[in-house]
Amino acid sequence: MSIFAEPESWVAIAFILFVAGIVYLNVHGKVGQALDSRSDAIARELEEARKLRAEAEALLADYKKRAENAQSEAEAILAQAGREAAGYATEARAAFDETIARRLSVAEQKIKLEEEKARKQIRAQAAELAIAAAEQLIQQKVTGPVAENMISASLDKIKKRLH
Repeated sequence: MSIFAEPESWVAIAFILFVAGIVYLNVHGKVGQALDSRSDAIARELEEARKLRAEAEALLADYKKRAENAQSEAEAILAQAGREAAGYATEARAAFDETIARRLSVAEQKIKLEEEKARKQIRAQAAELAIAAAEQLIQQKVTGPVAENMISASLDKIKKRLH
């Protein structure tokens, strides 16, 4: 039997020719280059991904810091607003108390004036009543020109004292 009659021999010859063709055409170098370029591309992409991740982490840290700053600023603004509101409330209360005190003072003055006016009216009415009563008494007891002179003099005296 011949070596060429066996199928295994043909497979071996085909394999050797295939490997020789690959070596002759330098396919293994090209495959290596392709794998190396692919490896370099993957390495570049990984490096780019690391850079992007670092940038994202830096941005995240920056946003967290800004959020904390904004929170502290908001708390400071709220505290300031609370202090200002308390100050305004104190001022408003003081102004209200002052207004009430002023109005109370004005009302007391008006009351005093009205009391004085009422006293004067009462005195005037009392004087008029006293004069009228005195006139009636004198008219009943004294008659003639002496009575008239006495009445006029008394009335003049009373009027002078009252006014």
